[in-house]
Amino acid sequence: MRDEYPRPDFVRSEWVNLNGAWDFYLGGDKRLIEVPYVCQCRKSGIGERIREDAVVYERTFFVPDTWKGRSVLLNFGAVDYFCRVWVNGQCVGTHSGGQTPFSFDVTHCLNWGEECIRVEVEDWLKNEQIARGKQYWEDESSFIWYTPSTGIWQTVWLEPVSASRFSWIRFTPDIDEGTVKIDYRLEQGTVLPCEAMITICREEKPVFKGTVWCRELCSTITVDVFQKKALNGSFHFVGAYWSPENPNLYEVTMALKNGTEVTDRVESYFGMRKVRIEGGRIYLNNQPYYQKLLLDQGYWEESLITAPSDEDYKNDILMSKAMGFNGCRKHEKVEDPRFLYWADHLGFLVWEAMASFWVYTPEGACAFMREWMDVIRRDYNHPSIIVWGMLNESWGVPGIYENQEQQSFSKSLYYMARSLDSTRLVISNDGWEMTDTDICAVHSYQHGREDDQKQQELYKNCLKEIDELPKIVEKRLFAKGHSYQKQPVVLTEFGGIAVSEDESGWGYTAIGRSEFLKEYSRILDAVYDSDLICGYCYTQLTDVEQETNGLLTSTHQYKFDPEKIKEINDRRNR
Repeated sequence: MRDEYPRPDFVRSEWVNLNGAWDFYLGGDKRLIEVPYVCQCRKSGIGERIREDAVVYERTFFVPDTWKGRSVLLNFGAVDYFCRVWVNGQCVGTHSGGQTPFSFDVTHCLNWGEECIRVEVEDWLKNEQIARGKQYWEDESSFIWYTPSTGIWQTVWLEPVSASRFSWIRFTPDIDEGTVKIDYRLEQGTVLPCEAMITICREEKPVFKGTVWCRELCSTITVDVFQKKALNGSFHFVGAYWSPENPNLYEVTMALKNGTEVTDRVESYFGMRKVRIEGGRIYLNNQPYYQKLLLDQGYWEESLITAPSDEDYKNDILMSKAMGFNGCRKHEKVEDPRFLYWADHLGFLVWEAMASFWVYTPEGACAFMREWMDVIRRDYNHPSIIVWGMLNESWGVPGIYENQEQQSFSKSLYYMARSLDSTRLVISNDGWEMTDTDICAVHSYQHGREDDQKQQELYKNCLKEIDELPKIVEKRLFAKGHSYQKQPVVLTEFGGIAVSEDESGWGYTAIGRSEFLKEYSRILDAVYDSDLICGYCYTQLTDVEQETNGLLTSTHQYKFDPEKIKEINDRRNR
């Protein structure tokens, strides 16, 4: 059972995990399902590809008697796609969107005995207007599209809270000043004035301890965490900054006090890091930083979009780093916060992305926008995230090159993200046909076969000049009316080499297993030979169903010697 605390940047000590066995109703049949695994995967205990658009979950639970006198929140990490939730026969709320968390106050429904929860889910499997990413709408997986995932796919849990409590906490680091700005909001029912007690530690040593009087629901405090000490900054990637090489984190405890009573206590963390662009390069902590990323679909053979265990998130990152990669581009999926927790703690850059929709409509665009705003709010505090990427290869906006409505949508996503978070870089449309964007993000698999010397040379030469890049890109780099503005150029998809011995699999190109390292080296040398390209994202981390171009198998095992991959990746560091 997935039993780790599911919200790592906003932790309360009291909670009850509702993962495990639930009754599951599919087409009139009652079965058992293991939450939080979707019914289409083996890990759920069902493992069937369904055609029904509606499923139902039910289970009973008990609330500890010690929680009486407080409100009880029912929390969901994510449910794909729309759900209606009932407790003891009363509807407590609805939620739309398959990638983001939500909560309901269920106190008024409780019997304080055996309680019953019912979750009615609708996931319109063939609806191409909803954000579904790589989840295929046809009956069988094909090409680069995979088995769909319906229903609960992240942890469900209960927690007791006081009326006087924190709604959210947000950390904004400033490494140049050595400070962190802490914004926080109190729940509407909080009794004012009250005290917010803040403790910040690094490596278990206190950095700050203080109290703030809260006379309004929203408050801000700026804390000098470096304390004017020179070596708390960064020197050759040491010091107190957060980076993949030194993932330094500050632990935070925030408590809310009314008189002598502590009404809420939350634990969190942050990292001191800065991301910016200058001179066509991406800077991390005021130093140029070369991106060496892996495309990460976040799929597992036995459990699809939910990791079998928390340890699996950790292992993926450790295995990626062992191969010489310093980050990943999450692809067509908003990842579980537990993955981000490990990326923060182990030192792994994350380019976070939203799942695409496929047919542009104003209704679909609005739903996408609302959910993406929730993603930014949810993940703001994770230092590992350095880039927001909303659209991919014009999926959902097929007419964006000329269509003004679709261009406006792309630009609105960009400026909305920038307005909510000025600390990260934003990509409008990853791959091609970009509008306003911080990074020129290019996809190209036209590296040529080993015996095609002419295509190899074309690929190598085109990577060196921005005006030549379109020759090896499927569509125009920028949408009509937009042009290159000296943004950093990152090859955000390339490679995709499958092993030719696997006759059932597919890749962008294929090579014999014994020749893979030579081929990987050849393609990467072309990238490293370019002064224009300031980072890359290799396709991909793992095999996924019929797509067999991963560096790891579908069971997340090495295909090749990781030290050999690392040796090739290490040929360039800056």
